[in-house]
Amino acid sequence: MSAAPPQTADGAPTSNFLRQIIAEDLRANRYGGRVVTRFPPEPNGYLHIGHAKSICLNFGLAAENGGVCHLRFDDTNPIKEDVEYEDSIKEAVRWLGYDWGAHLYHASDYFDRLYEFARHFIKAGLAYVDSSTPEEMRLLRGTLTDAGSPSPYRSRPVEENLDLFRRMKEGEFPDGAHVLRLKIDLASPNMNLRDPAIYRIRHTTHHRTGDRWCVYPLYDYTHCISDALERITHSICTLEFQDHRPLYDWIIEQLAQGGLLQRPLPHQHEFARLNLTYTVMSKRKLIELVAGGYVDGWDDPRMPTLVGLRRRGYTPEAIRLFAERIGVSKAHQWIDIGVLEDCLREDLNERAERRVAVLDPLKLVIDNYPEGQEEECFAPNHPQKPDAGRRTLILSRELWIERDDYQENPPKGYFRLSPGAEVRLRYGYIVKCTGTERDAQGNIGAVHCTYDPATRSGTPGAETRKVKGNIHWLSVNHARTAEVRLYDRLFSVPEPGRSAAALETSAGTATRPASADLEDDVPFDEPTERNYLDDLNPRGRQVVTAYVEPAVALAKREDRYQFERHGYFIADAKDHDANQPVFNRAVTLRDPWAKASPAKR
Repeated sequence: MSAAPPQTADGAPTSNFLRQIIAEDLRANRYGGRVVTRFPPEPNGYLHIGHAKSICLNFGLAAENGGVCHLRFDDTNPIKEDVEYEDSIKEAVRWLGYDWGAHLYHASDYFDRLYEFARHFIKAGLAYVDSSTPEEMRLLRGTLTDAGSPSPYRSRPVEENLDLFRRMKEGEFPDGAHVLRLKIDLASPNMNLRDPAIYRIRHTTHHRTGDRWCVYPLYDYTHCISDALERITHSICTLEFQDHRPLYDWIIEQLAQGGLLQRPLPHQHEFARLNLTYTVMSKRKLIELVAGGYVDGWDDPRMPTLVGLRRRGYTPEAIRLFAERIGVSKAHQWIDIGVLEDCLREDLNERAERRVAVLDPLKLVIDNYPEGQEEECFAPNHPQKPDAGRRTLILSRELWIERDDYQENPPKGYFRLSPGAEVRLRYGYIVKCTGTERDAQGNIGAVHCTYDPATRSGTPGAETRKVKGNIHWLSVNHARTAEVRLYDRLFSVPEPGRSAAALETSAGTATRPASADLEDDVPFDEPTERNYLDDLNPRGRQVVTAYVEPAVALAKREDRYQFERHGYFIADAKDHDANQPVFNRAVTLRDPWAKASPAKR
């Protein structure tokens, strides 16, 4: 299955520069009419909303042009990778609405060929085994203004390099004793071309190849070759890899000249990665949040991970809409998380049936309603969809209402219950407040009222008497208790760890560290001025015992509803059951942060 891309009013997909590039390549017949993209995650963690943008982009562009998108796991670092992560990534891609079909690959599928290609580079005098320490190599690479210096091992003879590389493969040396480096250009202004490392020793069991290998290729070497072997046409990645494109092109061009790769070769295209306010997406920071117990795991509904967003109540449709709505550009930008929340509201407003829940209950007693009497009131399942039918609410003498639906001294413009005030019980009668009950401490324990029997909703003539207030309610005798988890934004400031002054000048300063040629998947971190953990939102998760309609308690896991006036909620995927209903708030009906904390949009 492939999800259809969001469209403009005339039915065409909204344009972006990648769509334009692909359209031009098709017109020029650059790849024989083929469009082949790929999504290449490293299976060392859970995907987040930034990965979702890439998934939607790669699978979406392929589907729009009658092509295919490959799912390829970059499993070149056995220290961090696991089958658990592979399974979670597959599930996330499927959940978003995409399928790779027969095109599931792993970088480890190519380990034999990658090794032989490395031998080709050695034989051509374009690679050598370097026995320098990592620190020595960093010093010899030079700086952004000073050229690098040759390693003392750069002039090793070809036969010696071949022998050392073979012995590295056979496990003769300990981790870190040697690396294999390409021989390119130490004076290049591009640091990535200053003899990058392409193989290192790792005496670690790989989750797919076991103990067969103890040398593993690095990302910059593996990725471009994998693209070429799979006949990828458009290799789409984030801007952090823009400076790596010359190395990408150099490697596959050398192999093509040697007759080892087929032309036309893939081309790398870069787009700006997703920066989302009120959260973090650095892998290091996400790990720290989980390991430090600041959140309840990778699927905590406050997390930007896809498993967290799913548990929160986000839908695949909302995330695909968000990915399309924010567009694709080459300019770094911060996207207000309110855009993501609005996409969810837009989707759930159409699909979520309405229900009543009382989150902060206060008893309402209708003194002139006969004791023991009950009657049915009828509420639509969806006010804009008559075909969705209606449901029954039982009205009785004692009801639960929201505590903030009564105020002793109401402010101007307050149209709910107060001494002497009238409101309509939604789907029921007009009631008039007559008094309250208080405990020994003076706290209000119940509100008393009388009802007007001639004003029942739905009865001919009952709506002629108008009141401004309208409140929801549940029968004390019929409501069910439920645990309701009120989730909000993970952080209380738009860009955690950064001052307002820094926000104006530093967008887009994250880079892939120079040491990335020695470590796979080095996290890309936004620079911070203080500990980002100090900006955690203390009200990001609140748990209340609420009352809900009886049918809500019987919901299946991941059923979604709009709780009238409160927002959109989902039955928790792990903890909810009929005996212990648990609901998570996905999003409020309106953005409560809009006026309090305006952010860049």
